[in-house]
Amino acid sequence: MAAKWIEVVTGSLEQKKQYKQDKARMEALPEPYQTVATAMHRYFMYYGGITNGDTLTQMFTDLVDLWERAAVDGTPVRDIVGDDPVDFTETFAKSYQGKEWIDKERARLTKAIDGAIGKENRS
Repeated sequence: MAAKWIEVVTGSLEQKKQYKQDKARMEALPEPYQTVATAMHRYFMYYGGITNGDTLTQMFTDLVDLWERAAVDGTPVRDIVGDDPVDFTETFAKSYQGKEWIDKERARLTKAIDGAIGKENRS
């Protein structure tokens, strides 16, 4: 019972455990894969805007899986990210569509504009 209450305040303990395991896996990657995975992870924290813990945890797990596989296969980083690493990273993040923090503001903006248009049409 106490664990559920704590999770309401802090978030899922299972997700935190998974995150720590994936973080350790990332730190164990050989170079240059570790540097690239770390850079992408940091970018996700700024760009992603994903608020759903399950989605975020899965994205991070898949990121580590990608770079572990590349390291095992000896795939060059450029062969994976292409000429535009920002585009690659943003496309990777977009494939994990979930509820984002900006969704609330998007809905608020749409409602405000619809309301304004409604007032305009009544005039």
